[in-house]
Amino acid sequence: MTRLARKIAGESSFYAAVITLVTFAAFPFYWMLITTFKTEGDLYNLRSNPYWFNAAPTLEHLRYLFEDTLFVQWLWNTALIGVCVVAITLAVAVPAGYSLARTPGRSGENLGIGIFLTYLVPPTLLFLPLSRLVSDFGLQDSLWSLVVVYPTFTIPFCTWLLMGFFKSVPREIEEAAIIDGCTVLGAFVKTVLPLSVPAILTVIIFYWGELMGAALIASVPVAIAYNLFLDRFISGITGGAVK
Repeated sequence: MTRLARKIAGESSFYAAVITLVTFAAFPFYWMLITTFKTEGDLYNLRSNPYWFNAAPTLEHLRYLFEDTLFVQWLWNTALIGVCVVAITLAVAVPAGYSLARTPGRSGENLGIGIFLTYLVPPTLLFLPLSRLVSDFGLQDSLWSLVVVYPTFTIPFCTWLLMGFFKSVPREIEEAAIIDGCTVLGAFVKTVLPLSVPAILTVIIFYWGELMGAALIASVPVAIAYNLFLDRFISGITGGAVK
């Protein structure tokens, strides 16, 4: 096989793999889009093409969603709780994860494992103490009860997650910033946090159950490729910073 033929074959294989991955990741969104605007008859007719419109698109589903349900209120409640829980989780998990990552010896790692183990405690075992806590705060039948309860599940896992990422950030970057006149806190804010944006974004989008199952399907190929090249990615970014 000539060099040109090998090059064409290699490029064809690459683009075929890219197209396959893009199709695999985008198909759920395409399915949701066409299902939103399909008529009821088009949805349930087994003889219809499920991948395209067999009848004129309709806005009936969206009209029902916004006019006949409390979807807007549910959306607002979810956004409010999500923002509050994320803010509390980041306020606690970021400094905790950094402190554990920079703790010398094995004590920091052991503490991190202990924190992660608390995340594995079945939520049913926490029902009684958490309900008592909500009652003492007078938050029964209130959205703020969820703001109090959810961080008990998110903080342990996110602390453990951030601790692992902070360990991958070389100490030399912080030391160079301190030599240049930064305080320890200033070095953390100006050097470590910018490099930790991917981990912080991971913490922000951390949820449970069906959401994670759906995200897992689309993210498995990307996660495999990311892990294969993670070390080179980190060394490429931080190497230039140290120099």
